[in-house]
Amino acid sequence: MSLVATERSGFGRSGLTRAAAVMAAFAVLSALMVADLVTGPAGLSLDEVLRGLQDGPAGSDRRLATILWHLRMPQTLMAALVGSALGIAGLLMQTILANPLASPYTLGFSAAAGFGAALVILFGTALPVATWIGIPVAAFAATLIAAGLVQLVARYRGASPEMLVLAGIAVLFFFQSLQSLLQFMAAPEVLQQIVFWLFGSLLKATWTSVKVLTAILLLTLPFVLREVWSLTALRLGDGNAASLGLDVAALRRRVLVMVALLTAGAVSFTGTIGFVGLIAPHVGRALVGEDHRFGLPMAGIMGSIVLVAASVTGKILSPGAVIPVGIITAVAGIPMLLGVILMKGRT
Repeated sequence: MSLVATERSGFGRSGLTRAAAVMAAFAVLSALMVADLVTGPAGLSLDEVLRGLQDGPAGSDRRLATILWHLRMPQTLMAALVGSALGIAGLLMQTILANPLASPYTLGFSAAAGFGAALVILFGTALPVATWIGIPVAAFAATLIAAGLVQLVARYRGASPEMLVLAGIAVLFFFQSLQSLLQFMAAPEVLQQIVFWLFGSLLKATWTSVKVLTAILLLTLPFVLREVWSLTALRLGDGNAASLGLDVAALRRRVLVMVALLTAGAVSFTGTIGFVGLIAPHVGRALVGEDHRFGLPMAGIMGSIVLVAASVTGKILSPGAVIPVGIITAVAGIPMLLGVILMKGRT
């Protein structure tokens, strides 16, 4: 019976075919990143971008080096890193919750990050640190607090998917209500800053934020990859996973910590960005099946593709005043989600 389930869920596909699909997706991502470097108000050509990449940040053409390496490159890399973190976090959540509509928003992590950022924007002048430091730190800390609340409920009431979802919904509405309170208290100019942060934008990206998120990914991914077989078994159901000797509740708690770290690192610098963590895992599974050895990297790459493509789209639609990527992903995510629902209905 387990063999039948394995074949139906795509485990029997050739590993070489799935690896080729991952490499093809990475090639698409690379092309989109180059396109993101080319597009923008400065009007750089493809030849100039390629020459600037070859010359490096210390190239003889200072104008080109400044635009390419100090303005556009951090934003492009941040789009790829944030998309990857959200895509992987989304797949992990959909796996541990056994819910195709799960994403980093489901457990209220993104709402918590928004509250932390809004708190610093509103009271930043009274803090002993600069606002540009305080906002990501507060967003990161608030996300970890939200994860701690969900973990607390899971520890005392059981780490079942239903209990995690209920706890997450409670945390989501709690932090959203706190966000609304802060927005009500804020002066118009401060409210504008809060709303812009909540839109989700890559304009805040710097080399420092790129390095921090890279470090978070490098620290988290080894622990994620160590769980690939357990996560793959969990896709077959709690009963089958338990029969293989897995402590399902402990696995959910461990993965929840990883999701919190990935989500906190992703949204603390760019703001809340929706639909990436929801759509990317579905596209990844459609391409490589349920085996998490291939599903995790594919979900990460697809998340990067979605966010980098949103960045390119925003620059094309409004070259002078770039549209925040959070708005692009929200608008584009609606038809993508409908497509996922229709595809699920046919299977």
